Amino acid sequence: MIVPRIVRQFALISFVLLIAVGAFGQAQPGKSEYEPLPYQEGKDVVWVPTAQALTDKMLDLAKVTPQDYVIDLGSGDGRIVITAARRGARAFGIEYNPDLVALSIKNAIRAGVADRAQFAEGDLFESDFSKATVVTMFLLPDINLKLRPKILDLKPGTRVVSNSFDMAEWNPDQTVQVKQEEGCTNSFCKAYLWIVPAKVEGAWSLPQGKLSLVQRFQRVFGELNLRGKIIPVANGRIDGDHILFSIGHRHYSGRVNGNTMSGTVKAAGKTSDWEAKLVDNKLF
Repeated sequence: MIVPRIVRQFALISFVLLIAVGAFGQAQPGKSEYEPLPYQEGKDVVWVPTAQALTDKMLDLAKVTPQDYVIDLGSGDGRIVITAARRGARAFGIEYNPDLVALSIKNAIRAGVADRAQFAEGDLFESDFSKATVVTMFLLPDINLKLRPKILDLKPGTRVVSNSFDMAEWNPDQTVQVKQEEGCTNSFCKAYLWIVPAKVEGAWSLPQGKLSLVQRFQRVFGELNLRGKIIPVANGRIDGDHILFSIGHRHYSGRVNGNTMSGTVKAAGKTSDWEAKLVDNKLF
């Protein structure tokens, strides 16, 4: 019969086509995972991976704990975020390159920390990282300077760590170098730490008189007007919200809380409490 013959021929052709399609599918290589190349171009900087030894040292420097929220600016392949998450911290990476973001998400899943390590595509200058307790970055000096005002507006005590590049006249609170034998085999083996200082510049009211302070990042200068007698402020320093300074033989230690400062003052072997209130945040 003609019909069965046609059916048999159609079945044979279909079988051959299925074999061919299967063979073609096996012959085609699967889509390979995106592999970033060191020094590839980015929006503002080229991408260079941070050595794992320096990654560990940066997080050590910031004293990262499970209570921290780490935000990495320009998170690349996600290694700093993932390492922080492995320490129990919540961590978030901001990266402009969508391919690197996708790779970071895969790396976090492979590392088993996807619940604590998250990533988003974004522009550093338009992103909100105000909730961070630790900020990490590997950017160029001019980018650091552009971001510096935003960083200085972070909550006092926020730790900021940079791979290799500083922030000009804002001197770091600590610097570390990782040696080649310790595992850093490229040219970027130094880390800088800053503690965001509270803002204290302005005129403050003390029981003894008017305290005028000028601030240069974590350093403080000024004078006390004690009933017309001017006494300079010495050894002034801010570490997060903790302030230290001396006026004559009196040594002050305290905390800054917005428009108030309070703590203890030592003089002549005695310790007493002190408090100051901000009356004007502009001296000039």
